[in-house]
Amino acid sequence: MAMLQLHPDRLLPADPKTRDIARALYAEVADLPIISPHGHTDPAWFATDAAWDNATELLIAPDHYVYRMLYSQGLDLDALRVPRIDGVTATDPRAAWRLFASHYHLFRGTPSRMWLDHVFADVFGFETLLDAASADDYYDRITASLAAPAYRPRALFDRFRIEFLATTEGADDPLHHHAAIRNSGWPGRVVTTYRPDSVIDVEHEAFRPALAAFAALTGEDVTRWQGYLAAHRKRRADFRAAGATATDHGFATAQTANLSAAEAERLFDRIVAGTWDAADAELFRAQMLTEMAKMSVEDGMTMQIHPGSCRNHNRQLFRSHGRDKGADIPMRTDYVNALRPMLDLVGNEPDLTVILFTLDESTYARELAPLAGHYPCLRLGPSWWFHDSPEGMRRFREMTTETAGFYNTVGFNDDTRAFFSIPARHDVARRIDCGFLARLVAEHRLTDWEAAELAYELTNGLVRKAYRLDPAVPAREAA
Repeated sequence: MAMLQLHPDRLLPADPKTRDIARALYAEVADLPIISPHGHTDPAWFATDAAWDNATELLIAPDHYVYRMLYSQGLDLDALRVPRIDGVTATDPRAAWRLFASHYHLFRGTPSRMWLDHVFADVFGFETLLDAASADDYYDRITASLAAPAYRPRALFDRFRIEFLATTEGADDPLHHHAAIRNSGWPGRVVTTYRPDSVIDVEHEAFRPALAAFAALTGEDVTRWQGYLAAHRKRRADFRAAGATATDHGFATAQTANLSAAEAERLFDRIVAGTWDAADAELFRAQMLTEMAKMSVEDGMTMQIHPGSCRNHNRQLFRSHGRDKGADIPMRTDYVNALRPMLDLVGNEPDLTVILFTLDESTYARELAPLAGHYPCLRLGPSWWFHDSPEGMRRFREMTTETAGFYNTVGFNDDTRAFFSIPARHDVARRIDCGFLARLVAEHRLTDWEAAELAYELTNGLVRKAYRLDPAVPAREAA
C-alpha cells in the first residue's frame, strides 16, 4: 500500500546551500494568514454554514481542474456527478468517487495532485495514497468528517487561517448571501467582487435576462446609455457596501476603446436594439473596460483584467453542462495596443490600480513587465489558471522581475472554486517564491534581510496594498 507523505522540503531548491536559505525564508512566512482577494467560492457556504454532503460533492463535482483531466481520458462527466444544465445527475456519489480514485494516477506531476494530496493529508489526516483499493475508506472518512462541526465552512475558515476571502458575483446578483454573512455576527471577513461581464458581453447567453435583473435592482432605464452607466455606478456602490474592494473582467481580449460620448451612445443603441454585429460586440466590451477604469478612478475599486481565454471551446459540452466545465483554452493575447486607449485616459493615475493577468506567457517579458514597469496604475497579477503551478510561478518571476521588479506585482491569489485547496495553493506559492528569493541570495543579488522583507511582501504586504486592505505590517515587525 503506497504511503501518502508531504515532504517538508517539497518544491524547495535541490541545491543544499540554496535550500537552506529557502527553508529559513519559508519558516518566516509559512504560518502567515491567508489573504485570498480573488476567487469563486460560494458565499452560501459561509452564509448558512451548512455541512457538505459527501466527498464527491465537495472535491469532484465543483472542481474543473479535477474533472477536465478525467474527461480528457474519456471519462463521462455524468459518471463523475458533474452538474448538467438540466440538473440530472443520476450517478451514485460513491460510484463517482470510486471512478475518480481508480484514475488518480492521471494527476501525477500536476498541481492538482499536489493540492489534493495536501487536502487529504493535512485536512483529513490520511496516511495512504488514494487509489482503487483505498477509495471506500477515503469516501467514508471524508464524508463522516464533513458531518462534524469542525468541518463546517466557518470552522475551516478559521482553521485555514484565512483573514480575507473575496468571492465573485455578477452585476445582476442581489448579494443576499453576503448580507446574511454580515448580519450573522460571524467575524470572518468574506466579501464580494464586482464581475459585470454578463451585462456587458452581448454575446453572453445570459445577457438579456441579466440586463433585465440589472434594471430591476437599480431602478435605472438601462436601455439608455446614461441610465446604463448610472446602473453600474449604483451596483458598484452596492458591492462596496458588501465589502468589495475590486472589480473583475474576463473577456476574451484585453481590448479597450476611447469613444466620444456620441459614438458610445450610438454603439449602445445598436446593442439594445439587437442590430449589433461581432465587431460591435467587441467594441462595446472594449469601451466598457475603459468606462470601468474611469469608475475605478471615481470610487477607488481595484480593477482586475483576466483576458486570453477562449471559453467554452467544447460546444457539445457547453450545450449539455454549461459554462466553466474545463473547456476553456488559452489564446495569444495583445496588451500593448489593446490597452493603449484606456491608458491614454487613466494610465498615469497614481491612485488607480489595474491588475493585469495573462494566459499567454509569451507576453510576460515582452509586454506585461514593460507596461507595469512604466505606468503608475498597472500591476501584474500572479501566474493564473493553467500556470498556477510550480513551473508557471517560476517562469513568471524569472520573466517579469528584471523589468517590473517585485513591487509592481501583487503577491498571490488562488482564483479557485475549491475551498479546501486554498491553503495548499497558497503554500505552493510561498515555497516557490522563497526558492526564487533564495537563489538571488545565493547568487549575491539580494542580501538575506532584503529577501526576508520580500518574502513577507510577496505573501502579505503587496496583496494588502493592491486590494486596498488594512495597511501591511512592516516586514521586520511581522518577523
